[in-house]
Amino acid sequence: MDAYESIATKLDIREFSSRPVPADIKRKVLEAARLTQSGNNLQHWRFILVEGKENLKRLADDSTSGRWVAGADFAVIVLTNPRFPFHLLDAGRVTQDMQLAAWNYGVASGIFTGIDRRALARDFGIPDELNASAVICFGYPARKIIGKKKNRKPLGELAFQNKYGKKLAI
Repeated sequence: MDAYESIATKLDIREFSSRPVPADIKRKVLEAARLTQSGNNLQHWRFILVEGKENLKRLADDSTSGRWVAGADFAVIVLTNPRFPFHLLDAGRVTQDMQLAAWNYGVASGIFTGIDRRALARDFGIPDELNASAVICFGYPARKIIGKKKNRKPLGELAFQNKYGKKLAI
């Protein structure tokens, strides 16, 4: 899948099939994270790969908005260092790269940020100096989603030329 097609067709999902994701694809997802640009090239983020039904259930129990993670094949907890003012930007960049890398292989994903930070830190050994910025859940989709039209605002409502409010000429 080319990069534009991947962006145009990727949707976040909450329902996953029971089909396991091969280890080499999981590794490529993590490699995509490692290769992502970061502010000042500090590479301050860290990642916790969460696998297995028991661990995914624990992750779901530590969530306030992503209990559906229990049905995923695996998840990645994205940790960033909040002492850097750009840490959340870096979290977003790395999250998107992992999701697009997964989708390249037909592996869908969903993201959540609602967590019980204290419980998550206890259950997954997260150091005090790191922030759990996002959790991404991965797996093959329970239903076919390729080709589904995204419900997005038209470009003319979102982008302007040279000055806010000036209509795009392209």
